[in-house]
Amino acid sequence: MVVVGLSFHHSLHSHSTTLLPLSRPTSSPSPSTLHFHSPTVQVQAKAPFLPDSDWFQVGRPIGTYGFMNITTYSSQGNDQYSVQDLGGGGLKTQDVGEGHVKIRLYQGRVSRGPLTGTPVTFKVYPGRRAGGPVADALAANELNTHLFLQNSSKDVGQHVVLLVGGFETATGEQWLAFRDDGKYSAADYAKIASERISKDRASGELSSWNPFEQGQAIKRRQYFIIKLLQGVMRGLAYLHDHERLHQSLGPFSVVLNTISEREVPYLIPKLRDLAFSVNVRNPELADSGQLADGLWRRAIGAGAFTHMEKRAFGIADDIYEAGLLFAYLAFVPFCEAGVMDSLSLQRLLENTFRLDLKATREYCTADDRLVNAVEFLDLGNGAGWELLQAMLNADFRKRPTAEAVLNHRFMTGAVL
Repeated sequence: MVVVGLSFHHSLHSHSTTLLPLSRPTSSPSPSTLHFHSPTVQVQAKAPFLPDSDWFQVGRPIGTYGFMNITTYSSQGNDQYSVQDLGGGGLKTQDVGEGHVKIRLYQGRVSRGPLTGTPVTFKVYPGRRAGGPVADALAANELNTHLFLQNSSKDVGQHVVLLVGGFETATGEQWLAFRDDGKYSAADYAKIASERISKDRASGELSSWNPFEQGQAIKRRQYFIIKLLQGVMRGLAYLHDHERLHQSLGPFSVVLNTISEREVPYLIPKLRDLAFSVNVRNPELADSGQLADGLWRRAIGAGAFTHMEKRAFGIADDIYEAGLLFAYLAFVPFCEAGVMDSLSLQRLLENTFRLDLKATREYCTADDRLVNAVEFLDLGNGAGWELLQAMLNADFRKRPTAEAVLNHRFMTGAVL
């Protein structure tokens, strides 16, 4: 099953991969069958890392991941649409297909050692036998990326999930254990928030609120979303500071420890899903592996040829994805369920208005269902639209860095 509406992928160039929840497994494997003997994940771990199944207890299954391949091409090869590409109201150059790798999720905990009792989430890759070389490459890339980040910094990023161990089963499955920092994603939050609006409106509760109560509720939501975005950008800044790209950033790639807007002081968003992360240290750009081939082809198509230009393109590519996530969180939680989804919003921004946020605002202002989203981005005399326009600039050279986004007046919360 391909869940097109649950993923953000910009169609200015070819791109791939966002992990999406599809179904639940029905049974849990026996921990006694687990052994760490993978030839594909030979790493030296300086940070606390448990490479043996005996250190863990596997709990109940909690879900399954799949990923979509969404590949798009600009007919002009320079990040610009032609009239033919934009006609008909659809993404005519977009090819959507489901990836073959299915990743299972389990609850669990550490059962031995100094981390005893620590809750974990297991992310299980099927291995080469069932998932082919791509599954092995994804597992190895995610493992090595996390270990590099955790070994190269005294202060592991607060806004990136923590890997605590990994092992391989006798059947070749790769098991990665991450500290359980929350069961919700940013997509879960947006969905629940929009459903609550629909429920309140249907029951007449919204009309019964006095203006002060309604204003306070909207303020809490605005503050929550800005705090969420701050965490996302801090996580992205941490990755970029350590010469890593995320490359599959979206609402499902952000885990939240709470979705209660009244608990915003305790909110700590964390980035996950680094299976497609790319190393952009200059000497290693040419050796980043097949998972980065599409990125470098797009970089060349955009006029980035040297190592530094390719690195800049890759960072700007992450910023674009973060901009699409920003747009998603600026609209979906403020609308009734079904009014706006990720793909419709993406088409509105890219196809209909060609990334012209001023024109997008004029369109949205005329739709009463989008009034709260428009008011959110209007804060600070249009600071939200201003920042969104910068992050979604068609010219990758003009997009801000993650640090610059964090310092923008909209992101600091000064507009509230």
